[in-house]
Amino acid sequence: MMVACIEGAARHIGASQGYEGLPVRDELVNCTVNGPRTPCMTTARTPTPQELAALLAGASVHVCILGTAHPPITVSVRPPLEG
Repeated sequence: MMVACIEGAARHIGASQGYEGLPVRDELVNCTVNGPRTPCMTTARTPTPQELAALLAGASVHVCILGTAHPPITVSVRPPLEG
């Protein structure tokens, strides 16, 4: 997956640690565990043409979290930006 520019990105993280810079948008979400207005960071990815073909053929998306403690995450599909 390619890192995508997310609308409203407030900052880039990871580049100073040697990773590809990741644009993030800070948001507040309603969480059933942590309550309303829970802070979160949202990023975007775009599949390569090969990945898109694999997804259309039934492949799955895998999320790899580095380390041994897994924070809560969500994975969703959003419509492309207009314009």
